[in-house]
Order: sequence, then C-alpha cells, then structure tokens
Amino acid sequence: MNKTYTVGIIGATGMVGQRFVTLLDRHPLFRPAYLLASGRSAGKTYDEAVAGKWAMTSPIPDYAKTITVLDAEQDAEKLAGKVDFVFCAVNMKKEEIKALEERYAKLEIPVVSNNSAHRFTPDVPMIIPEVNPEHLEVIAYQRKRLGTKRGFIAVKSNCSLQSYVPLLHPLKKYGIINATVCTYQAISGAGKTFETMPEIIDNVIPYIGGEEEKSEKEPLKIWGEIKNGEIIPANSPAITAQCLRVPVTDGHTAAAFVKFEQKPTKEEIVSAWKNFKGEPQLLDLPSAPKQFIHYLEEDNRPQPKLDRMTENGMAVMAGRLREDNIFDYKFIGFSHNTLRGAAGGAVLLAELLAAKGYFD
Repeated sequence: MNKTYTVGIIGATGMVGQRFVTLLDRHPLFRPAYLLASGRSAGKTYDEAVAGKWAMTSPIPDYAKTITVLDAEQDAEKLAGKVDFVFCAVNMKKEEIKALEERYAKLEIPVVSNNSAHRFTPDVPMIIPEVNPEHLEVIAYQRKRLGTKRGFIAVKSNCSLQSYVPLLHPLKKYGIINATVCTYQAISGAGKTFETMPEIIDNVIPYIGGEEEKSEKEPLKIWGEIKNGEIIPANSPAITAQCLRVPVTDGHTAAAFVKFEQKPTKEEIVSAWKNFKGEPQLLDLPSAPKQFIHYLEEDNRPQPKLDRMTENGMAVMAGRLREDNIFDYKFIGFSHNTLRGAAGGAVLLAELLAAKGYFD
C-alpha cells in the first residue's frame, strides 16, 4: 500500500476523537485533513475547540491545531469527493447516529465507525480485524441496499470485548459451550477523567448502561456467518456478563470462565494464544501488534498500569490461566480500551479496508 488516503474525523473534539487525532499524526497511510464536531465547535480552530478539555497525555499535534472545525451535520456535503473515508465517534442519540452515518455513506464517503448504532444492522460488518475479517464481504450487499458505489459503513465492536473475545477465539476449536465474564472497565471508556468523574475515586460502580447486553450479544455477531447478504449471528457459545466501572484511567480487565466440549490442556491453550495470528499480522499493517496475544506467567499480571501500552496499546494480554472447579478454566484478559478497543481498533480496521481495496 503506497497510496495515502485523505481522511476526516467526525466527533474530533470528544475523547475518542482526540485519540484519533493523535493516532493519525504522521500515520504512514492516512492524512487527516478535515475535523468535524457539533455546531458548538464549528468555525473554531481545533486548538480553540478543545481548549480546557484536551484529555490526552500528549499535546495536541501541530497539524491539527489550526484546522478549522466543520459542523458534522451541516457540512457533510463539503467532504464529498474530498476524502477517501471518515472515522466517526460522536455522542448523539442512536437513531441520530444511524442517520448521520448513512448520510455520509450515501455521499459516497465510507464510514469507519466507533459508534454502537449500526453494530446490529445485518449488512454492516462489526470487525475485530484479527478475528472476523471475512465479514467485510457483506459490504457489497450493503452498497446495493444504500445504492452506492464507494460508500458504506463498517464498525468496530464494543471496547470491552477486546479483553476477552480475542482470547476465546483461538479456543473455539475445542468447542466452547459457555463462558462467564466480568469486566472491570476504565473511566476513559465513559469519556471521563478523574477530574470529570470524581465519584469514581475510591469507588466501584457496578453498572454501565447497556454494556452487559453488548458483551453477551456482540461476540455472537462477530462469530456469525454471511447468508443472503446479511450477517447471521452464531447460536453459541452462551455468554453471560457483568460490567463494572473501576477507578482506572485506561484499560479494561476481564475475569473469564470457560466450559469446553473437549477440554484442552493448559499448555494447548497457551500455545493457541501465542501462535495465533490474524490478517493484520500476516499483512503487516502499520498499527498491528507483531504478537497479537501475550500470555504473562506472573501471578499478578496483567495490570493496567504495567501492561496497557504493550505493542503501542494494540496487544491483548492474558494471564492467571488455571483450572476451575465449576467451569473447565478461568483466566484474566486485558486490553487498552481507547487504543485496541476504540480509536486504535478503528484505525487498524481502516488499514485492513485499505489493504483490501475498499477505499479505492
């Protein structure tokens, strides 16, 4: 891929949008040229629009500071023919997001979405690039429905799934009957910092709206198959989940319990994790971790503070694999929620789409 692609970022002033802005600084393939947000930010320079609410640890990239922010709803037509695709990470009502993303797609602007609105639209692929890249084939059917030649919508999954679904995926050959998972999710997943979410300090909040339903149902679409132009979710394995918000800046941890039809050995599980490679690794995509899954032998790992930036935050970590007296095995999973889980996962998805010619 020697081509460079001109990109827009919709929702550029939010936390995930800010992460997109930083990740695309000097990206080898993607040139961010347009930043879009709500009408409140439109007409301001990006530097002015995020003043007082820049949440990244690194400074605002120089390229972005002087870009004039456009109105995501009012200025959509201005991007037609000027961008190869857009990233989308907006804070709007679900139906409004659906309409906005379809509007861009019908303007022949492909949309790589971080939002949940279209995750269960049957002809919209929901992709973890290493797990189900074959679902991109449904885009051809989606284009027929939308009446487009270039335009389409592709989404990434919920950020918390990255902490356990990639670990379950290489083990499906042993016949996963069911799994229980409890996720301990960082405050950046809510778009918050400790300054903007003081109630989380010295506290755990045992409820995240809609999160448990996503955690139980989204894996089944990811493991589904394409039939008659739609992705039909898998019937199994059964997954039950609890999701808690914890006082951690970045990184979602999962405690997982798994029952198998054919119980593997511990050595077989660790080998399956260490040897698993997906298309991003085989294609050597710029954002892809060289080693997708890292297994840590120490009893007290993985930890958010120590492990969140493994492979630039794009690896998935596993640890504490051991037999269980109710299930067959239990283990701890971990991933960086705004890198592997959100913006970084979307950038990797876009790299995969570019490699397969979907933006051409």
